Amino acid sequence: MEFDTLIKGRFSCRAFLDTPVAHDTVRKILDTARWAPSSTNMQPWQVAVVEGGTLQHIGAAMIAAREQGGAENPDYSYYPEEWFEPYKGRRKATGLALYGALGIGKDDKDRRLQAWYNNYRLFGAPVGLMIFLDSRLGEASLIDIGIFIQSLVLAARDQGLDSCIEASLGEFPDIVREALGVDKTMTLACGIALGYGDPDAAVNNYRTPRENVETFTCWYD
Repeated sequence: MEFDTLIKGRFSCRAFLDTPVAHDTVRKILDTARWAPSSTNMQPWQVAVVEGGTLQHIGAAMIAAREQGGAENPDYSYYPEEWFEPYKGRRKATGLALYGALGIGKDDKDRRLQAWYNNYRLFGAPVGLMIFLDSRLGEASLIDIGIFIQSLVLAARDQGLDSCIEASLGEFPDIVREALGVDKTMTLACGIALGYGDPDAAVNNYRTPRENVETFTCWYD
């Protein structure tokens, strides 16, 4: 697949078919993504491939934690404490497009909550990839992790699979670590829902825009 088509064809899939994903396919995706560059070739990423009952357990435990009023304790700050422009406007537009595709009004709190819980269920994806890195490394290693994640989801798209990168799965990292037996020294960067997207789902048929090159680029002679 041409790279331009590949990168523009990737989207945040939020409804998956229950079609299984072969382990060989997941391994091939990871085998491609491992060639991502990293500072001094540290390759700081660690991946947990989660399926079946373990995947369901993690989702149910996160929903229970939120319903019981458990405090989120992400391993790092993903979002700012206070939003500001232009990021605030872009975030709002994305939320409006998402809930619009789902047909959920701004005052429908119950359906909004259930839509959020679908994050923890990985939108029905048969495979979840939990991306970790050693917390003893510097914060700059998150750059390496980001490059790896981009490589991974594009490799997945090349194999005909869809994905959704989820910061929400890092809201309760201790639940994930406990379920997988991962040491507390490992930072949970994010989770990735992986599978075959449902092409008929309305939530998979809207797209978010991107800024023009001129918006984020300055040229210097």
